Amino acid sequence: MTKLRSRILAALAAVSLALPLQACANSTAPIAPAAPVAASTGPALWKVADADTTIYLFGTVHALPKDVEWFRGPVAQALSSAQVLVTEIPVGVLKQPEVQQAFVARATLPEGQTLRGLLNAEQRTTVEAAMGKLGVPVEAFDRFEPWFAAITMATIPMLKAGYTTEAGVESAVEGKVPATVKRDALETVEEQLKLFDEMPQQAQVAYLLSVAEQIDRVVPSMNAMVAAWAKGDAEGLAKLMNEELDDPVLAERLLYARNRNWAEWVEARLADPGIVFIAVGAGHLAGANSVQDYLGKEGLTVTRVQ
Repeated sequence: MTKLRSRILAALAAVSLALPLQACANSTAPIAPAAPVAASTGPALWKVADADTTIYLFGTVHALPKDVEWFRGPVAQALSSAQVLVTEIPVGVLKQPEVQQAFVARATLPEGQTLRGLLNAEQRTTVEAAMGKLGVPVEAFDRFEPWFAAITMATIPMLKAGYTTEAGVESAVEGKVPATVKRDALETVEEQLKLFDEMPQQAQVAYLLSVAEQIDRVVPSMNAMVAAWAKGDAEGLAKLMNEELDDPVLAERLLYARNRNWAEWVEARLADPGIVFIAVGAGHLAGANSVQDYLGKEGLTVTRVQ
């Protein structure tokens, strides 16, 4: 399990805030209509600008199969012009040993508690059945909190299907931007960890069960999301994301509150001249309560570039 866990920790930034959303049950959340746009040649790109500042908003998929081609056209042009590259957290930070240790410490249950001990008989059966499908021993996650077990369970089939962070968008843009370009991040690792670690235990367990119950759907759902993303179908991506997210606690914690914070960051950044390229999970730029929605509520115009 140690080797597998290290791979998961390396991939966690990629999937922890995007992949688990697709494992939730059906949603009735409204889908915001997409703005008219010409036939797309790749993933969606937006911009917010004033007289001396341009901020590009690019929705990413943090982990991808190696054969997905997307870097071209307006996205490549926008990135090449950027003076600042902004990601959710610093790219590659989860590969640092001290960060991995802090992550595991956060994810570990107090002494004397076990994950399966937090579950009733029916819940244990559901989780153990999913672990069996993944080929993981039923006791493998006993020392970990439900949120970590849920993320890990959702990550394993992705890794087996060939999804990697090395092929993901953040890794790609980081490699294509010169060292002279300033790097910035919207959040810290600690802030992202708190999103899960400080979630009420009842919500964590519900999250774990939703992943376990739909473990067979993880890869097909992600494949569909990547297909919509790659052709710039923001409306389709929003539908795929939202139709499987109906937990208001999870939605507010993982998406909406962060989207509001990021919109505030963008609005404040417009005060400084320059060209900024922001690359964040595509789910944050799709559907109702997206970053663009909150920017619009502040009176800012968001233009679809691709």
